[in-house]
Amino acid sequence: MKFASFLFTSLPFAAAFAPNSSLPVSRLSTELEAATIQFIKGLDEKVVPDVKLTRARDGSSGVATFMFNSPNCFDASTASRGEITGMFLSDEEGEISTTDVNARFANGKPQSIEAKYIMRSPAEWDRFMRFMDRYADANGLGFSSAK
Repeated sequence: MKFASFLFTSLPFAAAFAPNSSLPVSRLSTELEAATIQFIKGLDEKVVPDVKLTRARDGSSGVATFMFNSPNCFDASTASRGEITGMFLSDEEGEISTTDVNARFANGKPQSIEAKYIMRSPAEWDRFMRFMDRYADANGLGFSSAK
């Protein structure tokens, strides 16, 4: 099972979601496809990100950092669909969004996207984790928790 490296910060709790190599790369169930990530409204991101989590000791806040390598929103065929205005996490409960989205370039060409979602309450953390459970199941991600 492949897991992403941990994000080490001053926060004591770190965890990560990463592609699980023991599961097929294709989506596992049409029922679970409701959990999607979009950078351009209406265009589901096909690249599965590495996700690193940190959480305060008291559980009052946390940060999820997403890293997408060569996301399909950079494809020439998607340029006409619109501009990247944020990261939108959608599932059966609704939508979570962030505008903390940064592109990385090499030789003038976009290579990756790093997006951060900041959770400012235990309720936001719980909501995010419910989304990630659905997204992980649909995309073959594994979860590794730091002790």
